[in-house]
Amino acid sequence: MICSLLGGIFFFYALALPIRNIEDFISDLTLICTLLFSAGSALGGWRLDTECPRDEPIRFNRARRKVYVYRFRSNYFKLFSRTEWGVHVDVFDWDDLHAEYCSAYGPMGTGGKIEMVMLAVREPGTNIAMDRFKFAGSQEDGESYWTIAQLFMQQGPEAIPAFDRPPRDWNNEDDTLNIARRLAPKVKWPEDIDLESRTAPD
Repeated sequence: MICSLLGGIFFFYALALPIRNIEDFISDLTLICTLLFSAGSALGGWRLDTECPRDEPIRFNRARRKVYVYRFRSNYFKLFSRTEWGVHVDVFDWDDLHAEYCSAYGPMGTGGKIEMVMLAVREPGTNIAMDRFKFAGSQEDGESYWTIAQLFMQQGPEAIPAFDRPPRDWNNEDDTLNIARRLAPKVKWPEDIDLESRTAPD
């Protein structure tokens, strides 16, 4: 939402700039570029705020040995594309997944360290990663979640430890004070994938 507001402010600010000299090509070009950039930033921020779902769940199907990933994609270079923006459900073979820990430093108030655990989709029979998707936001959570996923896929639901609290349902948060989360689209799996990810093969 912040990106949309900033982009809108810059857009209207650029519109209000007076053209001091029509013959000054550099000034006109700068104005046009500023208008295009601010309009693109505002549109991209708006799409990101209104189309990003409340959650990006992952389903593990032990019977099919498949993993179903519900994730949102965006591309600022293709603002009007329908295929580059929106939710995509990817299906991977469990045997091709490999957990990876990664960290990087960025300009943040908490010290700048960003860490996460990704799941890499390896090409069968090799260590070449064809795709990656986020699995957890910290090494500790990633190790715990990955252990639980392995126990479930190898031994079944009876091997999963009991939890003190039920899992959080992000779709059921209409009473939150976070306006962006309330306006975000709810998670809705395609009907065929929803059925396949919950059932065993015939």
